[in-house]
Amino acid sequence: MLLETRNLTKRFPGVVALRDVCFGLKPGEIHALCGENGAGKSTLIKLLSGIHPHGSYEGELLVEGRRAEFKGIRDSETHGIAVITQEFALVDELSVAENIFLGREPRHGWRIDWHTMRRRAAELLADFGLPISPDTLVGELGVGHKQLVEIVRAMDKKSRVLVLDEPTAALTEQEVAVLLDHLRRLRAQGTACIYISHKLDEVFAVCDRITVLRDGASITTLETRDATIPLVIKHMVGREITDLFPRKASAPRATERPVLEVRGLSVAPANGAKAFLRDVSFELRPGEVLGFGGLMGAGRTELLMHIFGAWGARLGGEVVLRGDAYAKPSPRESITRGLVLVSEDRRRYGLVLGQDIGFNFSLSSLKMFRGFGGRIDASAEQVRNQHFFDSLRVKAPNQQARAGGLSGGNQQKIVIGKALMTEPTVVMLDEPTRGIDVGAKLEVYELINRLTAEGKAVILVSSELPELMGMSDRIIMLHEGKIGGVFSRAEFTQERLLAAAMGKLDTEAVA
Repeated sequence: MLLETRNLTKRFPGVVALRDVCFGLKPGEIHALCGENGAGKSTLIKLLSGIHPHGSYEGELLVEGRRAEFKGIRDSETHGIAVITQEFALVDELSVAENIFLGREPRHGWRIDWHTMRRRAAELLADFGLPISPDTLVGELGVGHKQLVEIVRAMDKKSRVLVLDEPTAALTEQEVAVLLDHLRRLRAQGTACIYISHKLDEVFAVCDRITVLRDGASITTLETRDATIPLVIKHMVGREITDLFPRKASAPRATERPVLEVRGLSVAPANGAKAFLRDVSFELRPGEVLGFGGLMGAGRTELLMHIFGAWGARLGGEVVLRGDAYAKPSPRESITRGLVLVSEDRRRYGLVLGQDIGFNFSLSSLKMFRGFGGRIDASAEQVRNQHFFDSLRVKAPNQQARAGGLSGGNQQKIVIGKALMTEPTVVMLDEPTRGIDVGAKLEVYELINRLTAEGKAVILVSSELPELMGMSDRIIMLHEGKIGGVFSRAEFTQERLLAAAMGKLDTEAVA
C-alpha cells in the first residue's frame, strides 16, 4: 500500500471521532471516502495531513509500509501528500498566480520571477479550461472559481497522493467533467487520489474502490465495479433510502396571485457598469418551488442577491413582492417584508462561526424578542431557538455548541433555521445542499416540502440537475444573465435543460 491506516482512533473531549479506522490506498488508485456529515471523514483527512499530529491519536499511519509520524502539515507534504479541504486556503488580496505558487514562487536569483510565474499560471489555467487571468485578485472570484484555483494549485505540486475533500461542491457539470478527466490522467501517471464526495454519481464515474465511514468507524471497502449507489447509501446511513426526492403533499396554488413578480429586470454589478442580468421576468406563487439552473457565471446567485438587496445596481425593470413594488431592496427591508435568502457560502455569509448555535439561529430575528426597554427577552429567545434546534434535528449536544465545530450538514440546518425564524413568505435557497451528505439532503428536501405545504414559496438554485428536476414545479435556466428557457415539470429532461443553459435551446419549443 502507498498509504495505510491501522486502527486509527481519535478522541475529543466527550466525543470519539474515529474508532479503529482501517484504510488503504494503492499506487495509481482513486479511492472514494464516503459517509454522512459527522462520520469522521474530515478528522481522518486531518490525521493524514498532519493537522492532528502524531501523538494526538491512537493507531498507526504508514507510507509505503513504513510507520509515519507527522508532526505537522509540512511533514505530510514532504511525504508527497497534498490536501484540498472544503475551507479555502487562498489569500483574497493576492492574484491567482500568486496563490497558485504561494510559498514556492519561481525565482531569478533572490528575486521572484514574476514573468515566469504569470506564464506558468496561465498555462495551468488554460490546461484546466479556466477563463481566468493570472492577475485577477482571488477575492474577486466566486466560490466555484476559487475551488478550481485550489485544485490547480494542488495538482501543480505533483504530489504522490492527492486528497480532494468535496472538490466539485461548487462546480458546474462541465467543470466537474474537466476535473474528473484530470484525475484520470493523474491516475494514469501513477498519482493516487483520495476522493471525498457526497455526489455518488461522480464516485462511481471515477473511483476504483469505495470505503464507507459511519459514526467514526470504517464500515466496509467495496470494489466500485461490484457496488451500486443504493448499496453505498445503505452502508452510509444504516438504512435503505428508496426515494431521494420525496413527493410534495400538495400542488402549487396556481389560481392564487403571485407572491413575487419580477418584470424585465436588468442589473449591473455597479453604477456605470454594463448590465449583467438582462430582461429577466418570472412569477412565483404560494406553494411553488421554482428552480433556477445554469452554468457558472450565468447569474443565478446574482439574481437572488439583487432581489434580496445585497448586490448590483438596477438599470431597469421591477420587483413586486406581495403586490407592492420593491424599488430599493435591502437585506433588512427584505426580511421585514417576508423574503429571506440562504446564501450558497454558508461559512462566509450565513454563520458567525465563533458563536454558538442559539446566537446564530436568532441573529436575523432579534426584534421578535425585544422586551421592556428594548432589551432582549433571553428566555423567549432560547425557547424559540430550542424549537428549531429540535425540529431541524441538529446533531449537537445543545444550542450552546459552537457553530464552527459542526459538520457541514448541521451548519446548513442552522443557516436555514435562522432564515425560517424570520417567518418568511418567500424563501430563496442558493445551493442549499452543497457539500452535505445524502441523509442531510433528504432532510432539506423534506423541509422544502413542508414549507410549500404551509403555503410558502421557494426559489431553489442548484447546480445539480437531478436535484432541480426532483424538487421543482417549474425550472428556469439562465444563460449569460438572460433566461434561456422556462420548463414545466412535464418538460423536464437533462438534455433540454443543458441546451437552455448553453443558449442552444429552440426557443419556440418552450414558448
